Amino acid sequence: MRVAGQLVSLRTRPRALLVVTVLATTLAALGVLALSTGRYPIPVATLVEAVTGQAPRAIEFVVFGMRLPRMLAAILVGLALGISGALFQSLTRNPLGSPDLIGLNSGAATGAILALLVGGGALVTSTAAITGGLATAVVVYLLASIGGLHTPRIVLVGIGLSALLTAVNHYLLTRARLAEAQHAAAWLAGGLNGRGWGHVASVAVAIAVLAPVALLLAARLRIMALGDDLALALGVSLSRSRLMLLVLAVTLSAVATATAGPVPFVALAAPQLVARLVGGAGPHLVSAGLMGAVLLVAADIAAQQAVPGVQLPTGVLTGLLGGIYLAWLLTREWRTSAQ
Repeated sequence: MRVAGQLVSLRTRPRALLVVTVLATTLAALGVLALSTGRYPIPVATLVEAVTGQAPRAIEFVVFGMRLPRMLAAILVGLALGISGALFQSLTRNPLGSPDLIGLNSGAATGAILALLVGGGALVTSTAAITGGLATAVVVYLLASIGGLHTPRIVLVGIGLSALLTAVNHYLLTRARLAEAQHAAAWLAGGLNGRGWGHVASVAVAIAVLAPVALLLAARLRIMALGDDLALALGVSLSRSRLMLLVLAVTLSAVATATAGPVPFVALAAPQLVARLVGGAGPHLVSAGLMGAVLLVAADIAAQQAVPGVQLPTGVLTGLLGGIYLAWLLTREWRTSAQ
């Protein structure tokens, strides 16, 4: 292919392309299901009429004012979490390298709780959540860099800091007034209820800016996976590359958390599921992002339909399923190591 007068070679893998196609098709089907199901079911034909402007005004309000922004928010948050998880796991070379396990979600929650306790609005809460996640990442990076940065140490430091921040969050809730504590607890559960076009716009802008940069740096991740010595021999600056990739992963995770609250295990499971489907060297950013979107949209639909008349927080459902998945993963790893 010729781009700007120069020949560019594009390498594609049929299996990876097939996985992307299947995930994109599944995501489209889930999107239609999310728009058509709910307290007021809407047939697919009526959805088409709403898109063309021929449906009643009430139907258009339900579709465009309530369900479509929630569905798009779920897709974009899932994309951000999937890409962030793939970056973390490739960067740390550890399947447990996930923003919700190394303290970033807890740090974002600390910032959001502090904002909620002082009566901050949605914009202030989102900004505080992003700031808390970034500040936590800085602390993890500095502590893990003592005596030289070792990527496995990032996971260990992050897990310890996550436990500390979780205790801080619980303490803050005990010191809050009842209404503030209830609001903060609802945010901590993680969910997409009430998400509007403002939330969609903010996370869409973040992904539009950060995702292309992550795709450009994916080649460095593949080289770094070969080992530090070989990466240095091939001209990769390890310290700068790790810092850039860490900032990208942290920012994507923080934006997702600011939009939907702490949604656990999507960033952990999506890259691992994709790795089993695609095979070969990672980080499979596009596939991981699509898998994250599929998981979150499916979990949001299930959270709305699991208990009739009750909308469960999406984060509660992803946490339940993620806990089962993590237990299975640890059991599988233990059996493999015992053989």
